[in-house]
Amino acid sequence: MSKVLLINGSPNEYGCTYTALKEIADTLAGDGIDWEILYLGKKPMAGCIACGKCSVSGRCVFDDKVNEVLEKLDEYDGIVVGSPVYYAGPSGQLCAFLDRLFYCSKGRMAGKLAASVVSCRRGGASAAFDRLNKYFGISNMHIVGSQYWNQVHGFTPDDVKKDKEGLQTMRTLARNMAWFLKNMEAGRTAGVDFPQYEKRISTHFIQ
Repeated sequence: MSKVLLINGSPNEYGCTYTALKEIADTLAGDGIDWEILYLGKKPMAGCIACGKCSVSGRCVFDDKVNEVLEKLDEYDGIVVGSPVYYAGPSGQLCAFLDRLFYCSKGRMAGKLAASVVSCRRGGASAAFDRLNKYFGISNMHIVGSQYWNQVHGFTPDDVKKDKEGLQTMRTLARNMAWFLKNMEAGRTAGVDFPQYEKRISTHFIQ
């Protein structure tokens, strides 16, 4: 059975972001897809210090939830990242987590499905949504879309539950993700191989 990891990047465990992610989770379950929600908690999250130790050990020097996810990463066929909107961007805690997770993963994200979800009171959602999608586009992941940008609006979870279009967008996203996951499984069964990539070329603007 395919499995999707949903990451709750809000300090409020059962707030607006959770409400959006749970709508996705329930819809995935209805389509026969397993899921798990990871709550990052309220404690400060260390940012990447560019020590390079993960290139040797495959783990981050900060032994926290980044390493927990890395240990189980191969279990997940899809990842959904959810965040509240702070100053038109995702939460700082979530960005610190994702910076380290994606850097430490060293190509293991490739081939997984991905989507981001943002929650805001009023504005800034599109900018935060765009910021989160950057992680996926650079990692050979397949970004799943919906009928609108993946955002919900409200100041409280009860407000979000009244956002009919926002919640429908979450359900449509989940159904699209479930459909892709089933097609990927069918492809593997039919012997469709994963893309074979060229050796990576890494340059800068001088050479």
